[in-house]
Formats: sequence, C-alpha cells, structure tokens
Amino acid sequence: YTADDPFINAMIEKVKSQLKTMETTDMNVIVSVRSGDNDQREQDEIVDEMIDAGCDVLCVNLVDRTAPANIIKSARQSDIPVIFFNREPVRDDLMQWEKLYYVGCDAKESGDMQGEIAANYIKKHSEVDRNGDGKIQYVLLEGEAGHQDAISRTDCSVKTIMDKGVDLEKLSYQFADWNRAQAENRVSQLIDQYGSEIELILSNNDEMALGAVEAYKNASYRQTERPIIFGIDGLTDALEAVEHGTMQGTVYNDKEDQARMIALLTVALFQGSDIEGYGLEDDIYYMSQYRKVDADNVDTFLGK
Repeated sequence: YTADDPFINAMIEKVKSQLKTMETTDMNVIVSVRSGDNDQREQDEIVDEMIDAGCDVLCVNLVDRTAPANIIKSARQSDIPVIFFNREPVRDDLMQWEKLYYVGCDAKESGDMQGEIAANYIKKHSEVDRNGDGKIQYVLLEGEAGHQDAISRTDCSVKTIMDKGVDLEKLSYQFADWNRAQAENRVSQLIDQYGSEIELILSNNDEMALGAVEAYKNASYRQTERPIIFGIDGLTDALEAVEHGTMQGTVYNDKEDQARMIALLTVALFQGSDIEGYGLEDDIYYMSQYRKVDADNVDTFLGK
C-alpha cells in the first residue's frame, strides 16, 4: 500500500528471501515489488501493468481493503491467482472467485493482547497512577480512520484493560496514519496540552509508539515522568525500546510466518499443487498468531 511502512517492508524482504530458497533447477523466481503510494486507483493501474508484463501470481497489500474489485476483475480475466496480505478484504469479495486468498492475522487478537500486557503492567506498578486518583489517564494513537485493524485494535485494547479491572479515563484519540513522524508531532502537541497528566499511551502500531517515545525525549522528560507506552508489530526498534524500558510492551506480528505462507502459496499456485495441507480456513484464509512481548521475554524475540 505504501513504501513508507517499516513492518510491510520487513515482511516483503522475508517473502523475497523465502521465495529465493524455493528456487530449483527448473524454476526461477522473479519478484517485482511496486508501491500503491496510498492511492487505490494507482495500485489498480500498477496491477494491470504487472498482469500485462506477464506475472504468474499477484500478492496484494490493498490500499483500501473495501475496494479490491478492479484487481479481482483484472486478475480473474487473466486467470492469475491473488494472495491478499496484511489488509483483509471483505469476505464477500474473497468469495467472488476460487483463486483468491488471504494471509494475515486477526486484528482483534492483537488488541486483546495489548490490553492484557498493559493491564498486567498497571496492576504490578502502582506508580503508573501518578496523580493517585485511582484512574489511568490515557491517549490512544490510531492508525487511520476506517481501517479495520485500527478499529479492532483500538476497541479491543481499551475494552480488555477495563475488563481486567483497570479504571481508564480518555484524554485524547489521535490519528497518525501508522507513521512515526506524525505520531511524534501529535504527541508533542498533547504534551503541550496535558503535560504530565498522560499516564498511558496505547498505539495501534510500533511506529507510532516509537514516535511517542521520541516526543517525550525531545520534551526532556525523564523516564520516571513519562507515561507507559505499548505498541503492536514487534519491530526491531520497538523490541529494543522494550528492552531499554522506553516502551513497556508490544505484540509480535509474526512476519516470518506470514512470509513463509505467502511464499508457499505462491509456488504451489504457480505449480498447480494441492494446498490442502497448508491449514487454510475455508480454503481461503491463513491466520498467523500474535505473541505478547514485555520486559520478561523480549530477549527471546531479539534472539538473545
């Protein structure tokens, strides 16, 4: 959907390296990567160009998950299978043709896990409630308006924390388009507005969480004066932030597992092999599992 998303870029590199390992003397794999530049119409045109150039399988990270119709139509006319990934199309769209697939995760699960990590941390650390009012004043950084993952992560993380018996008070919800620099800008404004009132920041992804960390560094807040910060994705930068205590947790979005399945499906579809043993739900969906990360287990994710 864009070339500016570090998680997607890291995942694409994993897909490319996985496909490289699957080459044989009879089969070379050529991977062409193009960006939709956050414009669905442009992505539709790029897909048409790739079909005209003679691709065998399309792997598509949609700009707009509700608008795959043109891509599906073009692919179907040329009998080219499509593996959608990361942004899940509406089920009705995936049911239009038998050569449409989805590889990703259940966004609700990541929100639930983020809420569980945050609630557990708050219960173990009474000092999080700096003003001692029995409530945790929080800010939520949302990916983008109307995005399925953003909505699920937002709703589920907050609900899970409250279900765990932690009283929350919302100070602000801010959209930062999954982007570190935008989040840093939004949080800098919130620091000016609320100062040390903010006790918790929940972020729909690690990039925005890391932007919040930068905002507090720039505002010269000592670590003990900062809110606790939680992300989602398990980017290396975020794992290191958890290790160093500038973030308190994240949820690992298993890009390695998803890349493995995208590569396996790609080759199987090209070869016309049976995909029955791949564990697809309804012969369409592969859902990878998220994992919780905090200071206790972060070393295992950093490979230490």
